[in-house]
Amino acid sequence: MFGTTFLYLCAVLLAASLLFLMVFYLIMFSDLECDYINPIDLCNKLNQFVLPEMGLQSLVFLLFLFTGHWFSMLINLPLLIINARKVQQRQHMFDATEIFRTLSKHKKESFIKLGFYAGCFFYYLYRMIVALISTN
Repeated sequence: MFGTTFLYLCAVLLAASLLFLMVFYLIMFSDLECDYINPIDLCNKLNQFVLPEMGLQSLVFLLFLFTGHWFSMLINLPLLIINARKVQQRQHMFDATEIFRTLSKHKKESFIKLGFYAGCFFYYLYRMIVALISTN
């Protein structure tokens, strides 16, 4: 059971980092709307976090896949497929020339991911606590 506790502890930490990353994205998008930052700086700042965000989410998926926690893995599968499709179609990076036209889409996507990561964070926290209680 220690393995399950450690797995969900890692998942909680990864979900928390992804949660904070989505908050950062939303703050940057609102800074662009209020004209505190220009589109080139925004894209340069956000593009350096796009692939790490996808990588962390993929790592969470792979952790659950290799440890056999199927429900937790299936929760993460749709976002993994969406991210893989975006990379395949080369639409995963932010473009400074298109950012104002697509800003509402990016904000909506970030809010959805924020909700998803928040839900995952509390689910993983619950599962970690259940695993801790069951070991005693």
